[in-house]
Amino acid sequence: MKLCIALDMPDTQQNLALLQSLKISQEIWVKVGLRSFIRDGKEFLTQIKSLGDFKIFLDLKLYDIPNTMGDSIDEIAKLGVDMVTIHASSGREAMNEVTKRLQNTSNPPLTMAVTALTSFHNKSFFEIYHRNLKAQVLDFAKMAYESGINGVVCSCLESKAIKETIHSDFLTLTPAIRPFGEDSGDQKRTATLQDAKAAMTDFIVVGRPIYKAQNPKEVVWKILNSIAN
Repeated sequence: MKLCIALDMPDTQQNLALLQSLKISQEIWVKVGLRSFIRDGKEFLTQIKSLGDFKIFLDLKLYDIPNTMGDSIDEIAKLGVDMVTIHASSGREAMNEVTKRLQNTSNPPLTMAVTALTSFHNKSFFEIYHRNLKAQVLDFAKMAYESGINGVVCSCLESKAIKETIHSDFLTLTPAIRPFGEDSGDQKRTATLQDAKAAMTDFIVVGRPIYKAQNPKEVVWKILNSIAN
């Protein structure tokens, strides 16, 4: 299981200062989401790389017509990031197009398909998709796997079922991790570190419990030690 730190702070310098304080020998992934990328652009990725050997997860959640998603993934592949997200609900044709484009790319990023946002609960998900959340997540995961996508973004509540139903090597990334039971904030389907272990998740995303801590580095070490043990 890999730790991915969400760089969701209010400004560029705060994000960079956080990374500067987290220079450690162990592998750490960092998530650059919509807010940071819209504000700071490609230059922010270059700044992250200059600070250390961080793995970069560009979380833009692409959702468009197949050709536009293909063109977008072509451009993302040029950025030198290590992982990127698309929406599984963009459909099989779009996911196939993304996979096809990346086959012609050297060192392509891992591509993860978002199933159901962790801000959804069963009722709010049904209002949009008119289907049981867990059942639809499994269908999204199956479609992504068959399209050649590397894995899915899901909650810990679905990760184990995806591993058991689709394939044990199909990657799962779980946001909304509150490692030691911290406040859930605006997330509906949160999980602890122990939940993530039990769910066999491959990547956990942790944001506020790290960057709002008095000593973020101490929290990171605590998480990494817990993962190792």
